[in-house]
Amino acid sequence: MNMAESETHRPVVLAIIEGRGNSLCLDVFWHPGGTFGFQEYRRDPEDLGAWTPLARTASGAYPSRDAALQAAKRNVPWLAEALAAEGRR
Repeated sequence: MNMAESETHRPVVLAIIEGRGNSLCLDVFWHPGGTFGFQEYRRDPEDLGAWTPLARTASGAYPSRDAALQAAKRNVPWLAEALAAEGRR
């Protein structure tokens, strides 16, 4: 697989939601196969600000962006509060 082909197989991030003092975030993404998913990340000072994926919220494949976001709300404790603060639900 060449570089151009590998780029077409990468997920596309549709939304980034930050929470808890910008030390946590959640990405909602679209897979080129037509499904959607999410991943939670944390950022710690000892990691020099790099985002680290949290395995506890590695998601499956969902049929829509909304379905992925609803699953994320059930699995990410801080997400509902962050969405409310942004005026989203």
